[in-house]
Amino acid sequence: MEAEPPLYPVAGAAGLLAEEPGAGVPDGVLPDGPELDEFVGAYPDYNEEEEEGRYYRRKRLGVIKNVVSASIGGMLTYSVYLGLLQMQMILHYDETYREVKYGSMGLPDIDSKMLMGINVTPVVALLYTPVLIRFFGTKWVMFLAVGIYALFVSTNYWERYYTLVPAAVALGVAIVPLWASMGNYITRMSQKYYEYVNYKEEHVQEQRRPPRGTHIPFLVIFHTVFYSFFHLSFVCAQGPMVFFLNKYLYDRNHTLYHVRNCGTNSSGILIGFNKTVLQRLPHSQNLIVVESVLMSVAFLAMLLVLALCGSAYRPTEEIDLRSVGWGNIFQLPFKHMRDYRLRHLFPFFVYSGFEVLFVCTGFTLGYGVCSLGLEYLAYILMAYGFGAAVFSSLGLLQLWLPRQVPLVAGAAVHLLLILVFFFWAPHPQVVSHSWVFYMVAVLWGVGSALNKISLSTLLGILYEDKERQDFIFTIYHWCQALAIFAVYLGFNLPMKAKLAILLLTIMVAVFSYLWMEAKLKQRVVYRLPRIPRPQHKVCGYRYLEDDNSDETGSENEQDSAGSQEGSADEDGDGEPAGAGAPGPARRRCPYEQALDGEDGPGQE
Repeated sequence: MEAEPPLYPVAGAAGLLAEEPGAGVPDGVLPDGPELDEFVGAYPDYNEEEEEGRYYRRKRLGVIKNVVSASIGGMLTYSVYLGLLQMQMILHYDETYREVKYGSMGLPDIDSKMLMGINVTPVVALLYTPVLIRFFGTKWVMFLAVGIYALFVSTNYWERYYTLVPAAVALGVAIVPLWASMGNYITRMSQKYYEYVNYKEEHVQEQRRPPRGTHIPFLVIFHTVFYSFFHLSFVCAQGPMVFFLNKYLYDRNHTLYHVRNCGTNSSGILIGFNKTVLQRLPHSQNLIVVESVLMSVAFLAMLLVLALCGSAYRPTEEIDLRSVGWGNIFQLPFKHMRDYRLRHLFPFFVYSGFEVLFVCTGFTLGYGVCSLGLEYLAYILMAYGFGAAVFSSLGLLQLWLPRQVPLVAGAAVHLLLILVFFFWAPHPQVVSHSWVFYMVAVLWGVGSALNKISLSTLLGILYEDKERQDFIFTIYHWCQALAIFAVYLGFNLPMKAKLAILLLTIMVAVFSYLWMEAKLKQRVVYRLPRIPRPQHKVCGYRYLEDDNSDETGSENEQDSAGSQEGSADEDGDGEPAGAGAPGPARRRCPYEQALDGEDGPGQE
């Protein structure tokens, strides 16, 4: 019998292997010729330009995902906070509910301390907000602040002094960092989207600063999307009232029985309003279910920010932003106030805080609830939220009109409504003209939408350098916090005094803003504090480059001009002394030492 051939050819054996191409090639060496091209050659159908376009298309979709996720997260967070606080204040106002459920615990005193913690603590937010944003990063400050809002919701499972008051103080600490980081995040996303759209441009490929104003269309669109979602929070916040609390409330004949003056003739908040507003007390189990739903929504907002919001900056940029020195980070918000553009916008910042508080307390309670009853509270605020959300699209007018038009138009709408409020004193328990309240709420929402979108977009235009955005938005929302604190102090003022303050503030704001625009048109030089160069503790390849990603273009030009003048003065040959060698005051890093070891004179 003939021997069967081996199942597998033997390595190095003659015969069949010797006839195959590359049989004499040693092991571990690739063959030459067409076989090598087939092995390591490019994929025949690969299109580099098409693949690059797909890559940046995914990047653009990621930016859109970040903007929508941050907007929805902010909407859910504020709606949970506003809805819970509204339900809590109504329940605690009813004296029967307080006596039956809490006895002599002193719930009104706890509520006053809680409101003090929420409204007073943000006054000092200018001292710590930039440090928090630079230390943790923009995204993580958003996440931590949303978590503190969720903590405030969780304390309502056990309403005691030692749970409600500390949680309210923590919430006051998180208010300015949350909305400052949100504004910074949305503005930064518009810059990144511009880079991903124009990735073929030379300045984008070389990671140089783009021409000023190139990202403005994306800035306007993204802030319009953000505030459209934000104003829907006033609608979502009415869920506990509409679906749960309204069925426990007395009608207007009971709650408004002793109310005599409404609107411009009123003083304080609902003088004469009945102390009992609940027909029957809600079961504790039902309250736990409502608070659990609110807690779930707050937790969902945390997950949205954590999982779906990408980072605002590259890791090297984050290092640069925090490496300018913590003392400088602490001082820079105050130094930015020397810029006359920001000083002229202060009245508008303050008015932006006044107008939101006025529509939630002054108009809704002093005009709407005083005339229609507590059962209409939710629907008036829903009309305001829907109007502001829908008409936020008017912010897109900045794409075609001068930037002054939307901001002044929103202020003009509010100015006309304030003048109407001066002469409007609706009668209590009259619901035949309820449509007037809804229409006024929608019109006020139009002015609010134009105000918020135009201010945020204006800040992004005036201070488009990425290292200044957190300082500027911190100052903006800190001024809003000061306005909220002022409203808290003047809660019991007569309605005419509140309207006079509101009218004076908006007139000063419009005049000051138009004065700023006139100065800019006349090219009056504004003063910007210089951002220090990053001082890095590590010495790696990233920081051996000459460029600094944390300085503005003007600073870079000034530094380069100054260095050229200094080198010309020091060295007559036009070449700086000691070029190519590290300075004597800086310790050389291992990377530089390795370069000297390979290319130095000792190597041949």
